[in-house]
Amino acid sequence: MVQFGVKRSVLRSVMLNFLNFGIAFMLVSAERSLKHGEPVKESETNDNYFLKAVNFLWKSDESGYHHVWPEMEFNWQIVVGSVIGFFGAAFGSVGGVGGGGIYVPMLSLIIGFDPKSATAISKCMIMGAAVSTVYYNLKLRHPTLDMPIIDYDLALLIQPMLMMGISIGVTFNVIFADWMVTVLLIILFIGTSTKTFFKGVETWKKETISKKEAARRLASNDTDNVDVEYKPLPSGPNNDPPTDNTDKEVSVWENVCWKELGLLCFVWVAFLVLQITMNTSATCSALYWVLNLLQIPVAVGVSLYEAVSLYKGRRLIASKGDQGSNFRVLQLVTYCAFGVLAGVVGGLLGLGGGFIMGPLFLELGVPPQVSSATATFAMTFSSSMSVVEYYLLKRFPVPYALYFTAVATVAALVGQHIVRRLIILFGRASLIIFILAFTIFVSAISLGGVGIANMIGKIERHEYMGFENLCKYGG
Repeated sequence: MVQFGVKRSVLRSVMLNFLNFGIAFMLVSAERSLKHGEPVKESETNDNYFLKAVNFLWKSDESGYHHVWPEMEFNWQIVVGSVIGFFGAAFGSVGGVGGGGIYVPMLSLIIGFDPKSATAISKCMIMGAAVSTVYYNLKLRHPTLDMPIIDYDLALLIQPMLMMGISIGVTFNVIFADWMVTVLLIILFIGTSTKTFFKGVETWKKETISKKEAARRLASNDTDNVDVEYKPLPSGPNNDPPTDNTDKEVSVWENVCWKELGLLCFVWVAFLVLQITMNTSATCSALYWVLNLLQIPVAVGVSLYEAVSLYKGRRLIASKGDQGSNFRVLQLVTYCAFGVLAGVVGGLLGLGGGFIMGPLFLELGVPPQVSSATATFAMTFSSSMSVVEYYLLKRFPVPYALYFTAVATVAALVGQHIVRRLIILFGRASLIIFILAFTIFVSAISLGGVGIANMIGKIERHEYMGFENLCKYGG
């Protein structure tokens, strides 16, 4: 019965997220039919004006890229931007979402960068926060099981699909109109943050029941004056008492699964080589599309290897407890599809895929600490690849990038340490879930506001380009 409820919850999440993208695709199809449809008769003047208005609203970004890089000097913008970036990195690293939804508006509205440069520097900040968070987590163990806090098998299943999805999302970013991206972002992020918040409430209630039961046992043993020690919730539906590994550290050499890490590094190198080669080739040429399509066998091959191993029982997603060893084909396909979806969202909006992966891992029954650590670990590869590409394309000023990356790196370490202490002190791992929901919600409001402001500005300036120029300006 419990498994049936979990399946229904995951299926509901799948349908909700894919429904959002389905609406977007239908709107794209409607726009194309309006552009290439039959001529309108003179008697249909009102409809003709309506079609013109719709076609105008469905124009994509302006043709040509002109970066805006403000001079780096000590002023109020730097101070305010540093404070916002610090808290964004602290909350983003704890929730496992990177914080890109906070960085991009800050860099655009406060510092004064153009949207593309803000996205590039945001990727640098995401990489800095992710690297420092992974470094912090490398020595930590799973809160209830004898395994690393990073689930390498789960990362190996999702991360190749994530990187392939990013490539798809970048293409969609060129095709989709700006206002449609903004609407899709707001719908997706508010829905995800709401679902994550209710997941946090559910976890909070379970923790409250667990603490009351522990207090009742202490009272029955006449130890009323003894503080109730934090006992993490078991990750799976077993009856074994959980082992508290929350404050346990081991050496990095013992805590890293080197084979899985090697496969993930192979995917990273392969995608980086393909992306760099694509950037040096003519956009929409035969070589461009061949290199683009070569990403599919690399990503599918590694994820398929992991999926087959999980299906046959040679490997397991240990962080799920008893549920991590028995998988059906539909389950594995669903997980991979969510990996692609997270990448598409990341590439489409210029964010890390943690906004999808974090809530997904929680729905799968992965403990909050493991969900955050694994999502951040997967984002490290995608964000670092983007940073290398942006650097080669000279999309950001190096001094600004180094400064804000350093801010995000320090903030992530501070955030991880403080929240870890709070979890041990209050016995509430649900704090991570609430931080995740809060970060996603703030990102929806801030990015949505910036998107609406940019859209209004472009309408006023009549800056747009049609779909017919996709291959001309897509690169």
